[in-house]
Amino acid sequence: MNPEELRYHRDHSWVKTSGKRAVIGITDYAQNALGDIVYIDLPEVESLVDSGTELAEIESTKAMSSFIAPVSGTIVAVNEKLADSPEILNEDPYGQGWIVVVDMDDGAKLDELMGAGEYGRYIGEEAK
Repeated sequence: MNPEELRYHRDHSWVKTSGKRAVIGITDYAQNALGDIVYIDLPEVESLVDSGTELAEIESTKAMSSFIAPVSGTIVAVNEKLADSPEILNEDPYGQGWIVVVDMDDGAKLDELMGAGEYGRYIGEEAK
């Protein structure tokens, strides 16, 4: 189930906004598709990120995958717990498994993100 209060990117990240601040993580669908996550290469605090570009690399027992930024801005926090316990991404992707916090810039493109229902239809079609 995709939490209603979040917005979703087509590359399977979620965004929770509060003003210009966005908490970003990987969707349940994506973590399930990846399998057991064993490593995440976290970005640096204060680095700039552009929507649609690689934000981090996630390694699972199946593959190495790029984690794509759903919005543009400056990274103000990273979830350091993931460095030692990347399995949190599998266990709690919408809670303790957040990846970064971004101060969004004016070109954040929130209007391009999907609501929970639209994302649910999107992943349903992708799974076919």
